[in-house]
Amino acid sequence: MSVSGLVSQLLEIVIAIALAPLLTGWVNQCRAWLQNRSAPSLWQPYRMLHKLFNKESMVADHASRLFRVAPYVKFGCMVLACAIIPTLSTDLPLAPAADAIALVGLFALARVFISLAAMDVGTAFGTMGARREMLVGFLAEPALLMVLFSASLISQSTSLTTIVETLAHRELAIYPGLALAGVAFTMVSLAENARVPVDNPATHLELTMLHEALILEYSGRHLALLEWAASLKLFAYSCIGLALFFPWGVADAHAPLAMLLALPMLVLKLAIGGAMLAVLEAVSAKMRIFRVPEFLATAFLLAVIGMLVHLLLAR
Repeated sequence: MSVSGLVSQLLEIVIAIALAPLLTGWVNQCRAWLQNRSAPSLWQPYRMLHKLFNKESMVADHASRLFRVAPYVKFGCMVLACAIIPTLSTDLPLAPAADAIALVGLFALARVFISLAAMDVGTAFGTMGARREMLVGFLAEPALLMVLFSASLISQSTSLTTIVETLAHRELAIYPGLALAGVAFTMVSLAENARVPVDNPATHLELTMLHEALILEYSGRHLALLEWAASLKLFAYSCIGLALFFPWGVADAHAPLAMLLALPMLVLKLAIGGAMLAVLEAVSAKMRIFRVPEFLATAFLLAVIGMLVHLLLAR
């Protein structure tokens, strides 16, 4: 394990933990501007986390140990997911574990724990939210795998670092299959992060919400960890999209000094991506929950068509 690799790995983890709430604040601010509303402060997510960490955690009397452990498991899974995604450098000690299937497995593990915890207390809204979360995951995870496999066909590897290195050093070209995969990834990302049109993060209507229904019984530091994990998930999906479709600017394993340029490049790309997400949410309307399977099935179909197009053009 090289010193530069260890530094880049630690730097990726620290930046993910530190910048994830800032990305959420930036998206909320852009969305408020587009809706002609008074925008909240860019640092509002940090203030909310500080307030929640200083509050007492109230737990139901009949809640099991799973209910208390789930926020820590979800937060840990999101941090590990951000750690194996090459955002600053491809020289990562966790690169052997940075496999597409392992990445989707981390998201699935976090989903299972939070869904079981939501059903553990026995409330009606928690159980309803868990069912909806598992429905979204059941449809979104195969589509995400197909998107990652579409990119892996170009690099002949499912390793994220290999995919980034291959795409970053190829000549600028248009890949029709990758373009279709990009549309599918955008749809999956909206569903997985509970954004419009699948869910509205600004609402608290019990009959329509997905993410909020899972965490209604949490408070204090447990709720803070879940909100932080949600920001980390948005950060992770944003970095996956940048790594697959805009890999330029990521430092090579043999050029550790390039990380000095990779950090401002990452911040710039995240700022542009967050603004585009706000625009997409501003011009969209939330769909009915019964339309979500059709939405995600379309994403899966686009990803599969992207794979087939790449295989046909490669002959």
